[in-house]
Amino acid sequence: MSVIHRTTMAPTKVELLTAWLPGRPWYRGAGTPRLERAGGFRLDDPAGEVGIEFAVLEDADGTVYHQPMTYRGAPLERAEEALIGTSEHGVLGTRWVYDATRDPVAVGQVVALLRGRAVPQAQSVSDTPDTSVVASYGGPLPDGVSGRPAVVDGERWTDVLLDGVTLRVLRVLEETPEGPTAGVPASGVTAGWTAGGEPRRGAFVRVLPA
Repeated sequence: MSVIHRTTMAPTKVELLTAWLPGRPWYRGAGTPRLERAGGFRLDDPAGEVGIEFAVLEDADGTVYHQPMTYRGAPLERAEEALIGTSEHGVLGTRWVYDATRDPVAVGQVVALLRGRAVPQAQSVSDTPDTSVVASYGGPLPDGVSGRPAVVDGERWTDVLLDGVTLRVLRVLEETPEGPTAGVPASGVTAGWTAGGEPRRGAFVRVLPA
């Protein structure tokens, strides 16, 4: 399992996203956002090389954004458009930070999570599963992800196109009731966050069969 280092990043993740987010089609604000961390979780890379985080950030206008990110010790080939920025980590050195929807390692681990083969981890604590994250999908899924997946960005989500299924990664989070008849899709990843000082819960990823 990956280790959470108690150290600095310069610029911080929030600073990187503050500069990057206004250029995205799902950004709801005007001008520069004022972001605060509001939750999230991690997945482990089996090879131990890539950090994978699903971060939640609340803007001053109340909009809650979901930003999956990967952290790499070297650039990802042919992924310049997916680069959020670089940061100096106090222990690991330079980290290349990417939008995880374009990173095959992260997408592969989301598939593993849906297949019950990956365990979501607490965002800020080492070796601690996050049991509040629920993932389920009863249909067929690809055995793995080779190469960079095709993606389509929308105003509220990014669709990651895989063999036989689409992973719809929600970019703007909204609280949704839970339960088989309460509006939350049975297929996907559900997790919690905090907004306006109150706990919320809803879909982070939905699975759409081809």
